[in-house]
Amino acid sequence: MDSNTKLEHLFEEAHLMILVCYTIFSVILIGEALLLGWEGWFLILIAVGVIASWTIHLMQLFSSGARLWIYSMLMMVAAFFYGIHQTSTYDLGLVVCCLLMIFTMTGKEVLITLWQAVYYLAFLYDLVSMAQAGQLFDRFTVSRTVFHLGMIAVVGFIARKIIKRWLQVLSESQEEILFLRKMSQMLNDFLANISHEIRTPINAVVNLTGVCIDKEENEEIKRDLHTVYDAGKRVGSQISDILDYSEIDMGTLAVNSEDYMISSLLMDMVAEINAQNYGEIELVINVDPAIPSVMNTDVSKLKKILKHLIDNSLKYTKEGGVYVHITSRKRDYGINLCIEVRDTGIGTSEHEMEMVFNRFYQADSGRTRSTNGLGLGLSIVNGFVQALHGFLTMESEPGKGTTIRVSLPQKVIDEESCMGVQNAAELVLGAYLHFDKFENPNVREFYHSMVKDLAHGLHVTLHQADDMNGLKELAKEMQFTHIFVGQEEYEEDSRFLESIAKEVIVTVVADESFVPAESARARVIRKPFYSFPIISVLNSNIDEQEKEEGKIFFEGVKALVVDDEPMNHMVAKEILKQYGMQVYTAASGQESIDFCKDTDVDIVFMDHMMPEMDGIEAMKRLRRDFSRAGKETPIVALTANAVSTAKEMFLKEGFDGFISKPIELTEFERVVKKVLPKSMITIRQLDKKDTKDQGIDQGINQGIDQEIDQGNDIDEWQWLKELGVDTARGLAYCQNDSEFYKTLLMQYASDAQAKRKNADSFLKDEDYKNYEIIVHAIKSTSKMIGAMDLSEAARGLEEAAENSDGGRINQTHQKTMDEYRILTERILRNSSGGQAQLEPEGEVVMEFDAEPEREVVMEFDAEPEGEIVMEFDAEPEGEMVMEFAAEEGDAL
Repeated sequence: MDSNTKLEHLFEEAHLMILVCYTIFSVILIGEALLLGWEGWFLILIAVGVIASWTIHLMQLFSSGARLWIYSMLMMVAAFFYGIHQTSTYDLGLVVCCLLMIFTMTGKEVLITLWQAVYYLAFLYDLVSMAQAGQLFDRFTVSRTVFHLGMIAVVGFIARKIIKRWLQVLSESQEEILFLRKMSQMLNDFLANISHEIRTPINAVVNLTGVCIDKEENEEIKRDLHTVYDAGKRVGSQISDILDYSEIDMGTLAVNSEDYMISSLLMDMVAEINAQNYGEIELVINVDPAIPSVMNTDVSKLKKILKHLIDNSLKYTKEGGVYVHITSRKRDYGINLCIEVRDTGIGTSEHEMEMVFNRFYQADSGRTRSTNGLGLGLSIVNGFVQALHGFLTMESEPGKGTTIRVSLPQKVIDEESCMGVQNAAELVLGAYLHFDKFENPNVREFYHSMVKDLAHGLHVTLHQADDMNGLKELAKEMQFTHIFVGQEEYEEDSRFLESIAKEVIVTVVADESFVPAESARARVIRKPFYSFPIISVLNSNIDEQEKEEGKIFFEGVKALVVDDEPMNHMVAKEILKQYGMQVYTAASGQESIDFCKDTDVDIVFMDHMMPEMDGIEAMKRLRRDFSRAGKETPIVALTANAVSTAKEMFLKEGFDGFISKPIELTEFERVVKKVLPKSMITIRQLDKKDTKDQGIDQGINQGIDQEIDQGNDIDEWQWLKELGVDTARGLAYCQNDSEFYKTLLMQYASDAQAKRKNADSFLKDEDYKNYEIIVHAIKSTSKMIGAMDLSEAARGLEEAAENSDGGRINQTHQKTMDEYRILTERILRNSSGGQAQLEPEGEVVMEFDAEPEREVVMEFDAEPEGEIVMEFDAEPEGEMVMEFAAEEGDAL
């Protein structure tokens, strides 16, 4: 936009005023003309001109400059008509003087000149008419005439001077504005460049300090290193704030929308907040279970909005608590994600609230001295909220705290609830959470609201005890499945709670300082107290508790943790190193793929929600690379997804196991034991006097391999060998477990019909992407049972489908499917270990006669794509519990 165009926009407000004046003048003129009997036909033209002018204005016809000229010309014609009548000769001068002042606001000198010309022409016409009529020009008439002519000349001169001065001031202002914008741009560029330059060495300081902390044994030096590490993280955070603010200020902020889960986002954010020391402040996060599980927005900006709001509240709250309430409201486009952050802090005045979104603002000097930061938090929040098309409101009162509410539109990808519990009807929950111990009534209200909303949203009943005696009475009357207690409440009578923890899942809500006894069976949820860790506990089972004596280790196992959140890396390192693992980390799916090309790892723990490439896509690409390299590296989903079907979903996608965050050690040990080879697992007896770290290097490898039954008759598999199946290889996949191999064969055969049907359908529709998934599954599952020729044939089809080579597929598809059908039908016919019944919806339910000493219970769920999920329940009497998922044909 050039300078002339900008100036036109500055004077556009005068256009409407001129049109209004033209209308008023025309109405008065028409009224006077009717009274004095002037030419009626011209009055019609004046009325038509007014109506046409308003039509042009309302319909915004032509450009604004053209419209101004139309109004002005019509108005001049009406004024000339008024002035040529002798009764208006000297009145016209006053009217034109007013109009000259009004037209000064247009900033156009030419219009001033035209108005003067119109006046002089009309006045000259009147003088000529007066002379022709024989009127005498006495001294009074002459002086009056000279006065009016001079008045118009002077007023016109003043109008031009005003316009010139205005234009000069505006031009200078425009130049100064451009200069200031240029300087601001230079400043923002400088801040962005210097921030990028500083970020590199700061990242090096933080990362190398973290490495030194892991290696250092001297506690005093380690404390100093932690101080350096925390300072580096804080500087890194402030640099990030500067970059964000620079983008907002320059108007270069980009919105990158992606699918995300609110559970993963909150888990990552809480991990960051927990790294900060917010003292005795109670942080309560209340998440509505009705929020959809998967939504779409700019996840990075949403996370920063939440983080800044919570940090700001924690920063200015000296006692009491901070309450975060996240809900949703349905809209035609999806939902509005509603975030409310309340605190019991120092509050702020109305004047401060008006200033609070300014750059670098902190309320007052005393407040600034007692806190840290650049004061950019709420400015960034406001900029991000506007970028995401949301709105923000703020309420505060000095001494009574602050409430900030944000509403952000979100597209819904999966409407399923963001959290849920399995078998909710079977849960019997008890609680001894004595919230009255908090002195601040607002904190008590925060906790009560959170517990009430969670129980209501999950449709579960929570039996609350007021004291320990009340809890004991409830425990006698009711068969609890879960009991939640506070840290102080647990310490009140830990002996009783530990005694019932053998039959009931007892969970303690405690801060970081709480250290349970080594023999304690009660689980611990670390504050802040919020929904998703609770869901993880509710979806666990008392039977999943480890019953082995001693400490389990995975010594020397190379583990790769893939997560985009550095705090999750730290937590995972701390946990995995307790088990003797050698831990590597990757911050993205692509980074994990690149890392595994150069480094052999024994297990991969994969986060789900990551930018650019999510965990599912990264897992599939890693699986393909491992398969090509002949590796069978397990990949375990490590995610905060609390949807009740999350585990099944991840297993169906192809993960070998599923661990929810926050990590529960018993669940972690159970899953890792299942997916790792038994040669990598040891159990070590620890002296009770030893700490968890001291016994790692002196332990004795006792092994946990159960004795394998070697009494199988090799002729039992002769019929399979005749079909070209390498039964030795298949048994090796099953750890030489004959019964398990039978189970695997039945699973393989029962799923074949659906796979063949889907493969034929996808090929017919030339849907090579889905066809590739099916034949990939056939390839891997065939290899798993030892059908190597069939697996190789399926591999050829997979490669052809990957290249969309329809001709190559058509050459071998039918032959491969026939071999697949003959093999699976023969397996079903020859397997006498069970009876299979095909359910109407494609589910296969199988029952097996179990040996007395080893009962096996199995459930199969054959999905339309041929995916199979198998679950085995183990009872204390020696029944076997196993769980595996063969997804997309990936070998377990």
